Amino acid sequence: MNGLTPIALGLMLAYSAQAADLLDVYQAAEQQDQTYAAAKSAYKAGIEKLPQARAALWPQLNLSAPITGNYVKDHISDQHASFGSASYTLSLTQPLYRLQNNVVVDQATLQLTQFEAQLNQAQQDLILRVAQAYFDVLLAEDNVAVSRNQKIAISEQLAQAKRNFEVGTATITDTHEAQARYDLATAQEIADQNTLEVKRDALEILIGKRLDDLAQLRNKLVLPPPTPNDMNQWVDVAQKQNLQVVISKAAEDIAEKEIKRNKAAFTPTVDLVASYGDSATTTRRPGFGQESSNATVGVQINIPIWEGGLRNSRVREAVANREKSRYDTEATRRQVAQSARQAYLGVTSGIAQVKALEQAVVSTQSQLDSTKLGQEVGVRTGVDVLNAQQQLFSARRDLYSAQYSTILNQLKLKFAAGLLARNDLIEVNGALRKPGDPATRDATPSKPAVAPVAKEAVKPKEEVKPADAKAKKPVRKPAPKRPGAAQ
Repeated sequence: MNGLTPIALGLMLAYSAQAADLLDVYQAAEQQDQTYAAAKSAYKAGIEKLPQARAALWPQLNLSAPITGNYVKDHISDQHASFGSASYTLSLTQPLYRLQNNVVVDQATLQLTQFEAQLNQAQQDLILRVAQAYFDVLLAEDNVAVSRNQKIAISEQLAQAKRNFEVGTATITDTHEAQARYDLATAQEIADQNTLEVKRDALEILIGKRLDDLAQLRNKLVLPPPTPNDMNQWVDVAQKQNLQVVISKAAEDIAEKEIKRNKAAFTPTVDLVASYGDSATTTRRPGFGQESSNATVGVQINIPIWEGGLRNSRVREAVANREKSRYDTEATRRQVAQSARQAYLGVTSGIAQVKALEQAVVSTQSQLDSTKLGQEVGVRTGVDVLNAQQQLFSARRDLYSAQYSTILNQLKLKFAAGLLARNDLIEVNGALRKPGDPATRDATPSKPAVAPVAKEAVKPKEEVKPADAKAKKPVRKPAPKRPGAAQ
C-alpha cells in the first residue's frame, strides 16, 4: 500500500480504541481492496464505449493545409523555375445512412449494462470476501481457545495421573495416556495458532492493516431461516437476477447484434459531403502566380460489391459466436441454480446442525462432569475423563464451525440471487458483540461442575489454570490474553 485514504485512516485509528466489527472492516476494504479498485477503474473505462459509438453518427470535420516549395528544370532548354504553393481544404462528412453505425450504438448500450453488472458483482463479491475473511479469523481464534483450554484440562488430568501413580492408586498406563493426549493437544494448539496467523494475513490483504482484535459473536445467536423459505423461489430469482447471468445474457444479445452488424456491411452507405478550399501558387516572375477557390457539396453513395468473401465469412463467424454465447448463458444459469440450492441447503441444514450441536455441547459437558465425579468415587478412570473431554472440545469446534458456515451461507444465498447488499452486512454485524457487552464465550471448568449448564452453547475464551500447583510443571504457560477478551 502506498498510503491510506483519510476515510480508511480514520477507521484504523478507531480500531485502536475498540474491537473492529464487520462493518468497520468492510468500509476499510472499500477503500483499500485492490481487486475492487480495479473493477471500478474497469467500469470507468467501459462506459466510454457508448460515447465512442455515438461519435460515428455525428458530422466529421477535417482541415488540411499543405504548404510546398517546388523547383522545375527543363534539361533540353536548360531553363528552370521555382515557385511555392499553399492551400487549405475544410471538409465535412455527415453520415445519412450507415446501418452498421446504428448497430454499434446498440451494442455499446448493451455493453454498458454489462459493465454496470460487473461493477455490482465486484461490490457483492467484496462483501462476501470480507465476511469470509472476517469469520475465518473468528473461527481460527475460537479454535485456538479450544486447543488452549483442552491442553490445560488435559494437563490437570496428567498431574492427577502422576499423583495417583505415585501413591499407588493408578497404573502407569493412565499417566502415559494423559501425556500422549497432552502432547497431541500441544501440537494442535501450535497448528491452530499458525492457522490464525494465516487468516489474519488474509484479512490484512483486504484492508491493508493488520487487526488483532475483532468483535466476536454474541452469547445468544439467532439464525433465522431464509425468507422466503422456499428453495425453488430462490433458484428462480437466481436464474433471472444473478449478476453473472445478467452479464452472460448481455453478451448473448451483443453477439446477436454482431450478426446484424456484419450483415449491414452488404448495404449501401449514404453520406452528405461538403468541402471548401483555397489554393495559391507564387513565382519569382510577376504576373505568373495564381489563386483559386473551390467549394463542393453533395451526396456520396457507396455500394459494396465484392470483397473476396470476407463479409460472408464474418457473418458465419458471428453466428457461431452467438450460438456459443447461448450455450454459455445456459451453463451459467445451471451453475447459478446449483449455487443457490447449495447455499439454501447450507442455511437450512446449518440452522438444524447448530441447534443439534448446541445440545451436543450441553450433553457432552454433562457427560464430562459425570465422568469426573465417577473418577473421584473410583468407578471411572483417567482415560474415561480424557475421552469425555475430547468429545466436549470436538463438539465445540463443530459448533463454532457450523455457526460461521451458516452465516456465510446466508450471504452466499443472496449473492447467488444477485440481492446481496450492504444492508445484509449491517444485519449480520448486529450479531456481533459491541463494546461493553458481556463476555461471549465460557471456559471449560477445571473441577467437576455442580451448577447446571447454561442452555445456550457458548465458546471458551477464558483460560482455565490447573488447580494443583504440581500440575503446573508439565504445562506451558498460557499465552497472554489479547485486549478485549473475556476475563
